Amino acid sequence: MAESDNQPTRAPKPAGRGHNDRNDRSVANGQAPKATEAPQTSKPVTGKIGGIGKNGRVSAVKSAAKPAASKAGKAVTKPAAGKAAKAAAKTGRSGADGASKLKQEEEALLRADTFTNAPKVSRRTLTREEREALAKLKEAENKEAEKLASTAARGRIGRWWARLQSGPDKVTLGMAIVALGVVYGDIGTSPLYTAQTFLSGQGGLGNADREAVLGMLSLVFWSITLITTVKYVLIAMRIDNNGEGGIFALYSLIRRYGAWLAIPAMVGGAAFLADSVLTPAVSISSAVEGLQTLPPLEQVFDENPSLTLMITVVIIVILFAVQSRGTESIGRVFGSIVLIWFSFLAIVGLVNLSNDWTVFAALNPVYGIKFLFSPHNEAGIALMGTVFLSTTGAEALYSDMGHVGRGNIYFTWPFIKVALVCNYFGQGAWILANSRNPEFNTMKTLNPFFQMMDPNVRYLAVVLSVTAGVIASQALITGAFTMVSEATRLNWMPHLQVRYPARTRGQLYIPVINGVLCVSTLLVLAIFKDSEHISAAYGLALTITMITTTVLLGVYLWHNGRRLGAVLFIVLFLAIQTMFFVASMAKFLHGGWFTCLLTIAILFVMVTWDQGTKLERAQRRHMQPQDFLPALDKLHGDFRIPYFADNIVYLTSDSETKRLDTDIFFSIFADHPKRARAWWAVSVETTDEPFTREYSVENFGTSYIYRVRMRLGFKVSQSIPAYIHQIMHDLSKTGELPKQKSLYPKVDADPDIGTIRYVLIHKALMPESKVSAWGALSLQVKYTIRHVAGSPVKWFGLAPYNPLVEVQPLFVSTRRPPRLKRIGVADVRGAGAAGARVAAEPTRAKIDPAAVPDPLDTTSGLGRLVHAPEATVPSGKSSAKTAK
Repeated sequence: MAESDNQPTRAPKPAGRGHNDRNDRSVANGQAPKATEAPQTSKPVTGKIGGIGKNGRVSAVKSAAKPAASKAGKAVTKPAAGKAAKAAAKTGRSGADGASKLKQEEEALLRADTFTNAPKVSRRTLTREEREALAKLKEAENKEAEKLASTAARGRIGRWWARLQSGPDKVTLGMAIVALGVVYGDIGTSPLYTAQTFLSGQGGLGNADREAVLGMLSLVFWSITLITTVKYVLIAMRIDNNGEGGIFALYSLIRRYGAWLAIPAMVGGAAFLADSVLTPAVSISSAVEGLQTLPPLEQVFDENPSLTLMITVVIIVILFAVQSRGTESIGRVFGSIVLIWFSFLAIVGLVNLSNDWTVFAALNPVYGIKFLFSPHNEAGIALMGTVFLSTTGAEALYSDMGHVGRGNIYFTWPFIKVALVCNYFGQGAWILANSRNPEFNTMKTLNPFFQMMDPNVRYLAVVLSVTAGVIASQALITGAFTMVSEATRLNWMPHLQVRYPARTRGQLYIPVINGVLCVSTLLVLAIFKDSEHISAAYGLALTITMITTTVLLGVYLWHNGRRLGAVLFIVLFLAIQTMFFVASMAKFLHGGWFTCLLTIAILFVMVTWDQGTKLERAQRRHMQPQDFLPALDKLHGDFRIPYFADNIVYLTSDSETKRLDTDIFFSIFADHPKRARAWWAVSVETTDEPFTREYSVENFGTSYIYRVRMRLGFKVSQSIPAYIHQIMHDLSKTGELPKQKSLYPKVDADPDIGTIRYVLIHKALMPESKVSAWGALSLQVKYTIRHVAGSPVKWFGLAPYNPLVEVQPLFVSTRRPPRLKRIGVADVRGAGAAGARVAAEPTRAKIDPAAVPDPLDTTSGLGRLVHAPEATVPSGKSSAKTAK
């Protein structure tokens, strides 16, 4: 690409690409520009495309010039003066006709652009719907401010409420209802199976004496109090990352304290995502199986054993299908149902408590500790696995904090806990009242939750429990979206297309993750068939997540000056949760293996993506203007190279506008240099505001290289082609971008901007790269995942514009392969006299003719180096003699 010193001086490059720019068009076609060229306005070129007819077809424009021989024959008999006058008049008419027809041709070419409806940007920065949404938001803020002002004037409590509503603990009735539907679904289904599992582990209702019941209730109450209330609500939720919760958000706050913290964060995140697959399966299937307890439906389910599985599959598919509407709209519907559900739990529990209020003695923790180590405990330490079921959903509560706000969880949790305690203690009172009832001692499966109700109420309980199972699944699904979003920011998972269907950024939806969760949940149902087998794998993954969260919370407290509290926190909660984990491991061979396998698979994805990203960043370099501008300036003015496109647009993840990625630089010069009127490097940043539309441009003092950074709100459609056209028009109007004019119609229907070619760059590992086997595997896995996860080509709407996807080598550090050893022909043909004679010939006789420069090649600058090819390459005759 270096230019020869003997090249002739070039004329200045034309500013635009107009219809009369013949020199530029000749250069683009590989022809040398002419020094002088007379204007040709009197005789337009014959056969150009003309106007558009009524039927929409293009008609040809006839030539205005007549055959020269015919004109000469008619002019022989005329006087000389008359001939000159008529010739001048005819020339004038021909010139006028030619100019008119040329103008018609140009209009016809440009008019063809009207046949496409390419997207264009509006003159306004906000749509009508966005303006209305912002107006409503502003109006609501004004009303809230007025309400707070009036409240603050009422005294000390009013001022406290005003401060509360202006901080991160803000409470609104609407979002409180959403919180009920999004956050508490999983923990709200625990009363369905906790007591049932307890009786099964103790050998039936007959073995559940007062000591056992009070011990179980004590362990449940204090587990909910310590794990959910103290650990998550009072401690963990005070530690947020810009309003986001979850184990990944927590890790982001403490990652600077040690690289080893990535291990518990990854393990806990992988376990939580594995639990997100199992929760919909176990919650919905167990609730649907409750239909079998209704007398009118018993025969139907007996005749169709797979009916419950089919109903479960339908419900799960519908649940995942409505996720694209956003958790806010779903949460409002579910919130009202959850409010009814927890009210129902509290009422049913209080009705049974009215017969025996003495069960509240279980509030004393001594009953629980004593029974856990009592010989009457038939389940032993495995009892803690049953007790742990009452705390499921606590981690989802922390992860979903960004969806609904911390204040709304604080506001609703007391009601939730009271309802849960009333129901658990109500079931305990029923067990004590019926422990000697022979009718229940002979039942194959006994569920105190349904049996303590009147038969007529049981129908309502089954319907509500099915709905609660769906809501429990929703809590884990929304938590999974949040966890994946946090993992993406940490570069532990691929960058995926994220949608924000609601008004706040915390309400997100990831189509790829939604599809993966749906398929995985259906796979779990296909493997385990019913809730009894699924429950064997349920909960093990969540205990792992809780343990890792405890470790990270302890590190945070330690480094924030609360070292004594950190030690007490870690010792207390690790002891409790280790017992949960040991108890849950008893289920390993009965289904827990699937949980561990799923956790390991997700962990493998995160670890390999992280390692692959680190290897790529070790190779990635950036160039300063003084490094890349000289080469780009030389290529920009090199008329020997035709244009690859008028504008070449590169998409980059680097948001720094004062530099250029080396991948882009070498893409421009790779193989055949990509000459263009302008090169563009564009990065897209998503902001926390919903309707932001901003951009900044750095041109490095040139008219051919532009570094663009777009800032788009999370609710703004990322239509990159339309915004690129707007930016080009803006720069063209200000004179920063030289005028461009399309000669022919384009699919983007923009004749004032030249052709645009979009380029995306991917990396590939070279065989010579000096990386370990694990590093190479990480890169291969990362590239495979990226291919499956989708491409920015689709996200940014580039597919219709035929983007170019390039692959560049990822060198990392390379090892030098051993040098090739040149051998003679005799070594190839074997020993012999003929081989010896050939080997004795001079070395110049063995030169490959294909390696000799072509003397006619004037563009490479090597023509002058070829002086006597005959002396270098043996002639056919001499070659024949040598062969003899």
